[in-house]
Amino acid sequence: MSTAHFDTVVLGAGAAGMMCAIHAAAHGGRVLVVDHAKAPGEKIRISGGGRCNFTNIGTSARNFLSNNPHFAKSALGRYTQHDFVALVEKHGISYHEKTLGQLFCDDSAKQIITMLTGEMAQAGCELRLATTLEGVEPIDGGFAIRLGGDRAADIRCRHFVVACGGKSIPKMGATGLGYQIAAQFGLAVTETRPALVPLTFSEDVLAGFREIAGVAADARVSCGKTSFDEALLFTHRGLSGPAILQISSYWRESQPIRIAFLPEHDIFGSLRASRKENGRRSIANTLGEILPKRLAAYLADAHGWAGPIGDANDKKLAAMASTIQGWQIMPIGSEGYRTAEVTLGGVDTAGLNSRTMESKAIDGLYFIGEVVDVTGWLGGYNFQWAWSSGWAAGTAIAERTG
Repeated sequence: MSTAHFDTVVLGAGAAGMMCAIHAAAHGGRVLVVDHAKAPGEKIRISGGGRCNFTNIGTSARNFLSNNPHFAKSALGRYTQHDFVALVEKHGISYHEKTLGQLFCDDSAKQIITMLTGEMAQAGCELRLATTLEGVEPIDGGFAIRLGGDRAADIRCRHFVVACGGKSIPKMGATGLGYQIAAQFGLAVTETRPALVPLTFSEDVLAGFREIAGVAADARVSCGKTSFDEALLFTHRGLSGPAILQISSYWRESQPIRIAFLPEHDIFGSLRASRKENGRRSIANTLGEILPKRLAAYLADAHGWAGPIGDANDKKLAAMASTIQGWQIMPIGSEGYRTAEVTLGGVDTAGLNSRTMESKAIDGLYFIGEVVDVTGWLGGYNFQWAWSSGWAAGTAIAERTG
């Protein structure tokens, strides 16, 4: 088997990997991108309900979790959400803003993939799909790489970029390969766990949740000192929806979460007004005027709020309002990597250069995207980290190869 030579090999044809390849090849460097999948950008394709929430206009380092909360500032500050939006507009991709600064394609997530693969082709990058990494070893001046699968080959390169993501959504082939590579080269890996994931509950709690599966409600969901104001969704397996996915990144086993329905609403005042207007109405029906009716009935039954609203004095109404806006509940786990949108934790940033994403100890070895211990909130932040970290590594490589 002959040996091929490249300036850079990028492992992973996802958001970060393709972005890195485009910029690494900017000055004529030979760049190879390899991926085990049969198509590039598979996570991009399924994201945002097929429309790809490709960034968030409010992105800053405060929207990310990491053992080093300052690490992401350099990449995010030098390649911003506005830079990526400019690229999207350059390619004529129409988009729209949803809630909380989230930007989505008007048409299809496939437009983002086409944009990236087109930019890669224009830059002269080579893309090999259905190709696996069989081994990588350090050699003088770079790395020796063995590839298997449809395009088996021996490769030599000066720069090796690990952009193969985390463990989330294993049905798409996600593994811990990036962490294994980090360990092989002596880089530390922080604890990893599923994030942006639905939470699960004990059977006695689930029995009630199943009665209201499919009900959504606006809420403030809190864990410790962190809170998110978005919708939550009751399911047959537990709780989901944006507020729950957000708080899941902060939740730990044996910690309760607190739920405040309609957090900005004066529930006590509404109940007092309803008592005055129609005291014969049941408490459940009265609550159904301000909450989804099935949720109101569930809460009334679960807390023994029976009888007409007219029989409830101010003390009882205040206690009801306090419960509705301070419900504490204990998850027992999450749905795991099967449904997690991202992996929390990863390659320890202490071993990486925040400006270039290069290993401080191994010349020419880079880690970008989800494999790194930088995890964004729900809402386009993780894609922006992919674009920014990929750009940072790619431009650093181009400066060395140009």
